[in-house]
Amino acid sequence: MTETIPADQCMWLRRRQVLAEPRLRLVCFPHAGGSPSFYRGWQDHLPEDIELSAVCYPGRQNRINERPIDRMEPLVDHVCQVLLPMADRPLVLFGHSMGAVVAYEVAVRLAGEHGISPASLLVSAHAAPHLCASDARRIPIGDEQLAEQAAAADPALLRFPELMDLAMIALRADHDLLHAYRPAATPRIAAPITAYLGADDRRVSHDEMRAWNRVASAGFELLTFPGDHFYPVDAEAALVTDIVTRLGDIGVRHRDDPLSPSPHA
Repeated sequence: MTETIPADQCMWLRRRQVLAEPRLRLVCFPHAGGSPSFYRGWQDHLPEDIELSAVCYPGRQNRINERPIDRMEPLVDHVCQVLLPMADRPLVLFGHSMGAVVAYEVAVRLAGEHGISPASLLVSAHAAPHLCASDARRIPIGDEQLAEQAAAADPALLRFPELMDLAMIALRADHDLLHAYRPAATPRIAAPITAYLGADDRRVSHDEMRAWNRVASAGFELLTFPGDHFYPVDAEAALVTDIVTRLGDIGVRHRDDPLSPSPHA
């Protein structure tokens, strides 16, 4: 069964199918300059009762004519408002690279302002949030480096200069967001945190990923997959299979027993 998707969710989320009775909802956050298409193959590796969504930031895909958001707070504001109606089922948040800290901030906001704790936070290829306040991580990046990053994420851009130009606008805004991101506090998350890293990632170190343990209060584990910063491209099946295994039976009781307490109570 499917249901009608509200207009704001159509704009901010991309879903292959909206389930009327999902066991849980997996929400994915793209990297800097990225789009929901980064997760287009994940549904093939998920059980039928897990609903997959990918956040579409302004300035990409069918939002290409919108001005990108270059600060964390308004981005988190918008995403939280979209996710609130979806919290009738357990929410699991996955973020790759920039998406990892966006997912973390969304989890903090949902818990602190709305009393909704995600069932799990999955972070990939980005340093822990408390490390983002360091000036050492705020080295300005030039257009040539941005173009290299865009091409690494999507080699097809090299064949289409006009698409590269559009991608650069979104990528520059995302890097401005990260450059300005100085969290005043980094609260612990009341859910298990799993961190993922490519073994050959030159942008993020093993220690920077392990530092996510500092904001974990319900368990933490770090896993490494073969590949570089964009290891999820080649390791997609293995990564999603690991995620499904870790999610276990989250949401089963809530789905099967309508009288059971809310997963966010």
